[in-house]
Amino acid sequence: MIRVLLVDDQPLLRSGFRALLDLEDDIEVVAEAGDGLEGVALARRHLPDIALIDVQMPVVDGIEATRRIAADPSLAGVRVVILTNYGFDEYVFEALRAGAAGFLVKDIVPEDLLHAVRVAARGDALLAPSITRRLIDRYVSQPPATATGPGLEELTNREREAVALVARGLSNDEIAARMVISPLTAKTHVNRAMTKLRARDRAQLVILAYESGLVTPGGP
Repeated sequence: MIRVLLVDDQPLLRSGFRALLDLEDDIEVVAEAGDGLEGVALARRHLPDIALIDVQMPVVDGIEATRRIAADPSLAGVRVVILTNYGFDEYVFEALRAGAAGFLVKDIVPEDLLHAVRVAARGDALLAPSITRRLIDRYVSQPPATATGPGLEELTNREREAVALVARGLSNDEIAARMVISPLTAKTHVNRAMTKLRARDRAQLVILAYESGLVTPGGP
């Protein structure tokens, strides 16, 4: 069962999302909050698998709420998915850096919302290649010329290759095909790289790859 926390200051939107999610046999909405402060408190109380959090809210906004969840060791299993009214507003990259696993636009169709919740729950990134390119092109226009990010020198060549492919938006299966290895081996490379780089999830791995210069905007 995938346990979901809804955090949004619009009751109607929360009700709509809850009605949709609760229809699924494998998804359960465990709590709702109207602001980020309450959302963090409920995350600590219920320990959901997924927290769907709006960016702009009163008291504590979604970015700060995400930051608090990501910084709390007791909430390490909570994956934050940011909800936004705009596909590529100025808050998205900041939210990802704060620890969000991905983001969704509020006018998402029901099938895509359900798919996104399941994708996030199994630990995959919610960043399609097109979204990754647009985010990086907009927010990381001048990365360092060399890959000298923290911990990057600890990666093996295969781990670095896997991280670069994650940054391009590839899934584990696609990474496996590109590197001519098994999906399990690809997942192992990615997980080891996340551990060495102290990345909370694949979204942060993407950011580290670009900020370190391992991958550059517009690269192949």
